[in-house]
Amino acid sequence: KRFCSSSKDKSIRVWDALTKQCLFSMHSHRQAVTCAKWSGTGLIYSSSRDTNIYVWETERGRLVKQLQGHGHWVNTLALSSEHALSQGPFDHKGKRPEGDAEAMEAAKKKYEEALGGQPERLVSGSDDFTMFLWCPSKSKHHTSRLTGHKNLVNQVRFSPNGQWIASASFDKSVKLWNGHTGVFVCSFFGHVAPVYQVSWSADSRLICSGSKDSTLKVWDLRTKKLRGDLPGHADEVFTVDWCTSGTFVASGGRDHVLKLWRH
Repeated sequence: KRFCSSSKDKSIRVWDALTKQCLFSMHSHRQAVTCAKWSGTGLIYSSSRDTNIYVWETERGRLVKQLQGHGHWVNTLALSSEHALSQGPFDHKGKRPEGDAEAMEAAKKKYEEALGGQPERLVSGSDDFTMFLWCPSKSKHHTSRLTGHKNLVNQVRFSPNGQWIASASFDKSVKLWNGHTGVFVCSFFGHVAPVYQVSWSADSRLICSGSKDSTLKVWDLRTKKLRGDLPGHADEVFTVDWCTSGTFVASGGRDHVLKLWRH
């Protein structure tokens, strides 16, 4: 019933979805806030162009932790539990919970299964060409520094099962990393311009990437090769998302068109 937003005005705001009112705002960042993630542990993570990642409690918006290490703008954040959190109590079977209590119980169970008894992990990507893997519940220091990109990292995404991390970069590549250790696995090359975003299939077997070169590409984790090319946009592809049921991929571009692709 609540959600948060981040802005170039350097603030993060928490809103009531029912009353449409702002409940409170947080104002410690010194530059534009690039990303905000609401975790399953009752915390909000925010990244900013001031190179910092802040951790906030969600009752009053009090700053509880600061994660430092990046040398340039932090562009993107992702949580290992993100897929479970986005699904909530729903699944591919289409069964609806009968009430709020059942919905909360189902969502909590799915979240705990996604964590597998391990702490929630956070990954960040920056203009300094690096990524950091964090375990904020244990330490304010990063557990791994992920290097290899030769240009800024625009987006990072954990796989739905939390085992992998995919990163999209302006060096025209998509890279795959171990989601627990941060160890580099492989690179996917094929785009001829910066890669803006990536998205995972629900079964964590495929990655779809969208690029400035106007195409989307689907990559296979098993073969570590290109699975398919999806031309059709007339200009840059700014955003891509794979639906949680795995049936469709949605993409939006500079050509003012939203496309749906059937898997």
